[in-house]
Amino acid sequence: MKNNLTKLIITLFLIFLFSGCSFPFMNSFSKAITKNDIYFPENNYFYFTESQILKNKGEIEQAIKYMERALELDPESLFLKGELVNLYLQQKENIKALTIVEDVLKKEPENIGALILFGKIKHSLNKIDDAKKIYEKIVEGKPKEKNIYLLLGSIYIDEREFDKATDLFEKLVINFPDYYLGYYYLGKIYGEKDNLIEAEKNFKKAIELKPNMDESRYELINIYKIQRKKEKTIQLLKEMLKNNPDNIRAALDLGCFYKKNNMQKEGEKILINLGKKSLTDFDVVLNLIQFYLDKHENDDAIIILEDMQKGAPDNSDLHYLSGLFLLAVKNYDGALEQFLKVKNDSKFYFDTVFRTSFIYQSKGMTREAISYIKDVIAKDPENPNYQYYLGLFYEDFKDYENAEEALLKAIKKDPNDTMFHFRLGVIYDKWGKKEKSIEQMKTVIRIDPENADALNYLGYTYAEMGKNLNEAEKLILEALKYKPGDGYITDSLGWVYFKKGLYSEAIKILKKATDLVPEDPVILEHLGDAYIKNNDIKNALETYRRSLKLKKEDKEMLIKKIQEISGKGL
Repeated sequence: MKNNLTKLIITLFLIFLFSGCSFPFMNSFSKAITKNDIYFPENNYFYFTESQILKNKGEIEQAIKYMERALELDPESLFLKGELVNLYLQQKENIKALTIVEDVLKKEPENIGALILFGKIKHSLNKIDDAKKIYEKIVEGKPKEKNIYLLLGSIYIDEREFDKATDLFEKLVINFPDYYLGYYYLGKIYGEKDNLIEAEKNFKKAIELKPNMDESRYELINIYKIQRKKEKTIQLLKEMLKNNPDNIRAALDLGCFYKKNNMQKEGEKILINLGKKSLTDFDVVLNLIQFYLDKHENDDAIIILEDMQKGAPDNSDLHYLSGLFLLAVKNYDGALEQFLKVKNDSKFYFDTVFRTSFIYQSKGMTREAISYIKDVIAKDPENPNYQYYLGLFYEDFKDYENAEEALLKAIKKDPNDTMFHFRLGVIYDKWGKKEKSIEQMKTVIRIDPENADALNYLGYTYAEMGKNLNEAEKLILEALKYKPGDGYITDSLGWVYFKKGLYSEAIKILKKATDLVPEDPVILEHLGDAYIKNNDIKNALETYRRSLKLKKEDKEMLIKKIQEISGKGL
């Protein structure tokens, strides 16, 4: 009996809750639609509920369909319109959302909810000035919605209109004196204005209202660091650790701060313990990535990791991170030393191999790179990407036979990887095996018909060979569909027209290519060749000379062209 009464109360509550939103519950079950013997009541509450369930599952597209049906049944419901607009915005269907909101505003120009959504849509469409005017209009009316201040304030801050932002957030804390975010953003703005006294005051107020808000404490710590208030910085970090001993970021910051302020023993103790903790708690690594790598605080991270490795000398994660931070400051030798300590059972091993290969390549150590990759393959022979890297190094060494062997092994393990086929095609092209190169590019296109690089490569190859020129044009135009405005593909199209003898058209397209990629010597030489065929010696000579300044090798043919048309030496 009790359970039935509870169900009845809940049902009545829901009915009264939604009756204020124009839901016609009377006679709602009087009609039904049938599909495969399943009955769906023609009831907007049913469709609304189903939409909410689907939204919570992340099935936004289906949620939209149900919400649209709910709105069909109750076309005047502002509540449903607002829900549908939010769904459209999640799906980035901004124009549909805009249409609904504009319709609401025609009927109710002062509808605050609709105006807020209108501003959000304009904001998402990057119409910042429009969004700003809408938000300012709402704020003038002293709205009860706190979020509108944050929306407008974010625009002021992005546009560095700090005086306007200050006035806005001052209004926010007057209207909502217990709203901690108002004080937090005031602190941020005063910090940007170098008014550290007001910034400190507002961050302290934000902490008072929201004691667990670490963001305010970190902002306050930054102020103390700028002011060189060492004791206050240490005190605040210790306070954070006292409140939460598992606060990894605070521990990392405190350890680093001690080290940078010549308190070596205190810092080393904290960081060695964190190193030990990293063996069982991956959050230590995640914090290092989030708060140091993502924010490019490389020097601090290097200090931290040096001591953490004392606590866990065999932790591959720490060696990997040390390598990343050293690589970021271009300490290639130090990074290489760290990467070579990462074991092949590490979750970061594949990325480590990639970065180690990059270092070898950038240092011109191709032989060492080949030896390294061979060792990697011996440990993990099933990963085709390592064969791909080996092929790249052999290609760099102009050892095309071994490069081919490595790429064929990669393809055998993963026949549908277009990257492997494309690279093998490039190797065949460099090797002078044009037909085999064409075969590989065709394979790439068969696997991925929208692969613009392969479409362009095949089309340009045909143009260079002076054959299948209509097919070449078709391929390159297709490539431009997927990469419009690409200067190199545009050059290929111009070169096809050149080969067809359409010199005026070739000049037009090649000039566009040089606008897109002004510093490419090959494109400039192509344009110069087209000018010659069009008997425009002056422009040809000027273009060839621009190309020669940029060319680093194979200059002889270009010099010969210049000499022939200038009638004298350079």
